[in-house]
Amino acid sequence: MEENYDYIIVGAGSAGCVLANKLSENKENTVLSIEAGGKDTNLFIHMPSGYSQIVPKSNKQNYGFETEPEENTGGRKLYWPRGRGWGGSSSINAMIYTRGHSSDYDHWRQLGNPGWSYDDVLPYFKRAENYEGDGDEGFHGKNGPLNVKKSTRDDDILLDKFVEAGSQAGFPLTNDFNGKQQEGFSRYEHTIKGSKRFSSARAYLHPALNRKNLYTKTNITVDKVIFENKKAIGIEYLHKGKRVFCRGNKEIILSSGAVNSPQILMRSGIGDSEEIKNHGIKVVHDLKGVGKNLQDHCAVVSQFQCTQPVTLHRSATFLGTMWAGLKYLVTGTGDAANPPCVGGAFIKSNPEKEIPDIQIHYVSIAMQDVHGRAGVPQEHGFSNLVYLCRPQSRGHIKLKSSNPKDDPLMFPNYFSAEQDLIDTRNGLREAHRVFMQPVFDDYRGEQLKPSTDIDINNDNELDNWIRETGETLYHPVGTCKMGIDDLSVTNEHGQVHGVESLRVVDASLMPSLIAGNTNAPTIMMAEKISDHINGKAFLTS
Repeated sequence: MEENYDYIIVGAGSAGCVLANKLSENKENTVLSIEAGGKDTNLFIHMPSGYSQIVPKSNKQNYGFETEPEENTGGRKLYWPRGRGWGGSSSINAMIYTRGHSSDYDHWRQLGNPGWSYDDVLPYFKRAENYEGDGDEGFHGKNGPLNVKKSTRDDDILLDKFVEAGSQAGFPLTNDFNGKQQEGFSRYEHTIKGSKRFSSARAYLHPALNRKNLYTKTNITVDKVIFENKKAIGIEYLHKGKRVFCRGNKEIILSSGAVNSPQILMRSGIGDSEEIKNHGIKVVHDLKGVGKNLQDHCAVVSQFQCTQPVTLHRSATFLGTMWAGLKYLVTGTGDAANPPCVGGAFIKSNPEKEIPDIQIHYVSIAMQDVHGRAGVPQEHGFSNLVYLCRPQSRGHIKLKSSNPKDDPLMFPNYFSAEQDLIDTRNGLREAHRVFMQPVFDDYRGEQLKPSTDIDINNDNELDNWIRETGETLYHPVGTCKMGIDDLSVTNEHGQVHGVESLRVVDASLMPSLIAGNTNAPTIMMAEKISDHINGKAFLTS
C-alpha cells in the first residue's frame, strides 16, 4: 500500500494543528495530519475542570509515561502525563497561557538561532492570539485563532487573598504576565473561550477540516521516516497489523513532542550511531544530540489546611463532583467551568537574581499529590506549586527497543545540578512565606506540605524532601534542539541537520526552557516556522 501527499505532519498536538492549518491554506498543497490518538470528542477535554479526570491516569487522551528511577529523586519512577489525540497536550493541560520572559528568547538567539529574539517572536505570539482582557498595550493580538482570556472568576475568595499575600510579602503585582512586566503576582490568562477549553485543535485544526486538500488520520502509530540516501521521502506506519508506506513529496514534519519526536528520529536511523546500532537499526545520519538536552520543570508543594469551608474541596467529593458537572452541563457555569489553577506568580528565589527564576501556581485545594493520582483531598486547604523556571540539569531520552509500540526510556535527571536544588529550596521558602502573611490569618490552619516533621529552615531536611516529592509540571523540551553546537539537532527553521526534507516543529526544538508554561511558545514556534515552509517573509515588530 502507498499513499501520496506533499506534506506529512506526524502529530496533531499544539504545533501539529497549527501546521495543518497553515500549510493547507495553499490549495496547491496536499497535507496529511497523522495522529497516534483519536479525535477530541471526550467531554472532559472541553470542560475546563476535566483536566482532573484525564491527567491522573493513562488513557486514550494521555500517554501516562513513566520515567526511569533516578537517585536524585529518591529512586522513584515519576509519572509523566502527555497528551494523545487531536490537540495533544493542549487538550489535557491546565490551559494556562504564559509566554516566558523576553530574555528567554534573546538567549535562544545567542545560542546560534537567528530570528528567535523576543522582538522576532512577539509578532507571532500576537498573530496567534485573540485576546479577551485588559492586557498591556502592544503585547496582544485581537484577531488570531487562539482565544485567550484573563480569569474573571469570582467564586474563589482565596484567589485574590493569594495575590494580596504576595504584595504583603514584598513582591510586586503585575497586570499582565505576558506584557511589559512578568515579575509579580496576578491572575492567569487561559486558553478558554466561553466555558470551554480552547485547544490548538479547536483553534487551528477544526476550522481547516473542510478543506479538500487537508487529510487526517487518527489512531495511527508511525514507526519511522523513510529515506532515499539522506532525503526523507515518506513515513511508514502501522495499521491493522500491516505496514503502510506514505510518501511525502515536499517535506516530512515531526510534531510529536519532546518525548515522541526524538524517539521517531532514532527509530528512523537518526541519532547517536552507537545507540541506534544497539537496537539493530540502520544508521542514516549520526546526530549525537537526538534525545539529549532534556529539560523540564520539577515542582514541589507548599500547602496548608484551611480553617473555613471556602475552598474547591466543595467540588472534589463524589457528590460535589456530580453537582459541579451537572451545573456545568446545564448552565456552563460553576467550578467545572473553571481551570484548576487561576492565580500565579513569577518571583526571584533570591533578591540578587536579575530576573524572576521561580514560578508559583496557586490552587484553592489541598491536593494530595501534584497529579491528583492519590484521590480526593481529605480536607479543605490551599496550595502553592513551586518550580525553578530555568533548570541547569539536563536529562535524556533513549530507545527501549526498535518496536514502535514500546515507550522510550526517559531520564529527566532532575536536581543533578546543585544550583537547581538551591534555587528550588529558596523558592519553596518564599512560597511558604506568602502563606504566612496576615491576609491568610483567618484561613490558615495546620501546615500540610512540607509536613511539620520537616524543618523548613534546615537545608538538608528540605533538600531531601524536595528530592523525594518533586514531580513534573508537564513542560519537557529540548530533545531535538535547534542550534549550531555539537548537540543541536536542527537549524533555526527546524530542519534536521545532515538530511533533506525533514523538520521537527514542536517543544523539542527549544534549546533552553522558558520561564512559564510551554503551550503558548510551542504554538508560536509553529506559527513562525510555517512562514518559512510556505516561503513567506517573517513578520517584524
